[in-house]
Amino acid sequence: MAAKVVDLRSDTVTKPSEAMRAAMAAADVDDDVLGADPTARRFEAEMARIMGKEAALFVPSGTMANLISVLAHCDARGSEVILGDDSHIHVYEHGGISTLGGVHPRTVPNNPDGTMDVDRIVAAIRSPDGALYYPTTRLICLENTHGNSGGKCLTVEYTDKVGEVAKAHGLKLHIDGARIFNASVALGVPVDTLVRAADSVSVCLSKGIGAPVGSVIVGSKAFINKTKILRKTLGGGMRQVGVLCAAAEVGVRDTIGKLTDDHRKAKVLADGLKKIEQFTVDLTSVETNMVFFHMADPRITPAKLCKVLEQRNVLAMPTSSKSVRLVVHYQISDSDVQYTLTCIEKAVGEILACDAKLERPTNGAAANS
Repeated sequence: MAAKVVDLRSDTVTKPSEAMRAAMAAADVDDDVLGADPTARRFEAEMARIMGKEAALFVPSGTMANLISVLAHCDARGSEVILGDDSHIHVYEHGGISTLGGVHPRTVPNNPDGTMDVDRIVAAIRSPDGALYYPTTRLICLENTHGNSGGKCLTVEYTDKVGEVAKAHGLKLHIDGARIFNASVALGVPVDTLVRAADSVSVCLSKGIGAPVGSVIVGSKAFINKTKILRKTLGGGMRQVGVLCAAAEVGVRDTIGKLTDDHRKAKVLADGLKKIEQFTVDLTSVETNMVFFHMADPRITPAKLCKVLEQRNVLAMPTSSKSVRLVVHYQISDSDVQYTLTCIEKAVGEILACDAKLERPTNGAAANS
């Protein structure tokens, strides 16, 4: 029997639960491109209700959800979107809004908490007087939780304030809500309240929710009608998609209530890492299910540490030349957390011992010389 692997690379690595697999096998399906798949229609209606919007659309991925949303709001080439310089849409989605939509990104620096200064957002909005020279600002994008900031939560107050700015300038607001339920749970705020200022939200179902595939876009009925056309254009129209929606339904029903426990385990991980002198961890930065820790000893690199951990069946992801990310999800148990901390301590000892062995002959040779 193969040894269990503790996979902390991301919350996208979850496997479908038995309940999800059963729901997929029993799903009532039809052709969704023709608007006839009953499971997809039911799930979309439920997601729209949960998010406090008029309608929803299931799409294959979060990247497609964001791309479709931006293109639907910025339906004239030469439009401009204001977004964070460290946001997922800007950094990790292959420049799709520019490549496929002719949409120009105007970046504003992300603060350590994932926000952008509101006055900087306002300053980035193009004046109509410069229409001969500049792109036309049409959209502002936020990300909640903010991944590159360590899973930080954007508050209702902040989101509402950005929404007011958007409305005052005739712009739309899109929220990349890849982990919006993590933010809702961590802040203790209903998710529909958290996104009430948004004209559209993308919600990933294959991260903390644990479904195998998919995201939904939510917004007004008119907006979702536009997104259906773009989904088809991009090749995202699938047929008996109720099979996938059935798994996502189970995830929404069963997993949201477990997110608090994911956040607790992330804090346990952070507390344990803090005790290892070769690392630095900002405990206050751990708000949801992500833990970033940094190498304080130059003899230990993220790549080396992750390689040694992999030999012990613990998978982690380097995020820079000096930091590693761990992401907790519902298939990580308390014993997995303790096993991970034990393995990390042993890995550090192994790396330092190996480094010491390599140094001895060198020092001896130098002395003889």
